[in-house]
Amino acid sequence: MPSRWCSAPSVGSVKLITAHRILIGAGIAFFIFYAALQLRLFVRNGAVAPLVQAVVAVAVAVGFAFYYRTLRRWGRR
Repeated sequence: MPSRWCSAPSVGSVKLITAHRILIGAGIAFFIFYAALQLRLFVRNGAVAPLVQAVVAVAVAVGFAFYYRTLRRWGRR
């Protein structure tokens, strides 16, 4: 007996690539927000650890942004 999970996608269903784009966009926004918080801590305390974490968070956000740009080609295949 086939389950409902094996049925054909319904009208209006979200493609997997669309959900992936949304999650990558959320990741970019999160890491930018996290970097801003860490920079604020660095300015307040002057400690080096928040500065390092902010730089790493910006690097991850930039990496995700480059990756996001490659996703445009996925819908055209």
